Amino acid sequence: MTERRTLMDGIWRILLFLWAVSILFPVIWILYQSVRTNPEFFQDIWALPTDIKWSNYSEAWNSYDIGQSLLNTLYYVGVALVLGTFLTTLNAYALTRMEFKGRKLIWGLIMLSLFLPGINALVPQYILMKSLNLTNSLSGLIILDSFGENVFFLMLLGGFMSSLPKDLEESAHMDGATIFQTFWRVMVPLSTPGIVTVAIFKFLGLYNNFLGPFIYLGDPSKYTIGVNMYQANMKMQYTSDWVTMFAGVMIVMVPSIIFYVLFQKRIMEGATMGAMKG
Repeated sequence: MTERRTLMDGIWRILLFLWAVSILFPVIWILYQSVRTNPEFFQDIWALPTDIKWSNYSEAWNSYDIGQSLLNTLYYVGVALVLGTFLTTLNAYALTRMEFKGRKLIWGLIMLSLFLPGINALVPQYILMKSLNLTNSLSGLIILDSFGENVFFLMLLGGFMSSLPKDLEESAHMDGATIFQTFWRVMVPLSTPGIVTVAIFKFLGLYNNFLGPFIYLGDPSKYTIGVNMYQANMKMQYTSDWVTMFAGVMIVMVPSIIFYVLFQKRIMEGATMGAMKG
């Protein structure tokens, strides 16, 4: 049994190593392409750079207006993250800790929505946003992403909250606390690990969100970083300045890489938290 387990461990480690290489190799390739010249790139895409050209990064920053798009992304992600996380926490509390008529029906409808592809909601969402004059607006995009509840986050945080004892809530009610005071002063502190995990996943989803900003934003000065780099890629058919675009891609990747490195342990814990607490 020990030999078999050791053999299987070795196989799994090899597979995980190959998987890691498949993920890291494109990043490394883009990195060394970003410090080459265009003639070197077109001569041989696999050759190492003969001269490190860090000026590609300043060129990308200025040419693609990355600074403005990063500010737009910071505003969009920051506000949507805070508002969306608060609403998810509030919804999870109401659906898991409060008893009211129709609660099971609401949960059933939420579970039913898992079987509906999100792409089906694009047309009615766009019509609604346009009728409310919220298109081509970062604030409108924030409202859409904040109030458009994600079932996965609701289930994850709801599973965490449902495992907490009810005694503390009952004690708070006996002391005269209102429902919101019980939620804010008792449940939120106790649910901090789950809330932080949901916030991390929301950040990664919002920062990497492309489809929503691409559909609703038409003014280049309001582009988020994902749409901005897509437009930069479209310019390649006219300029073919690939090394500058690779430098821009590396700049864009830095915030999410730093965020993942800092919170990788919490992200891994969050991947199984709902199953363990549910």
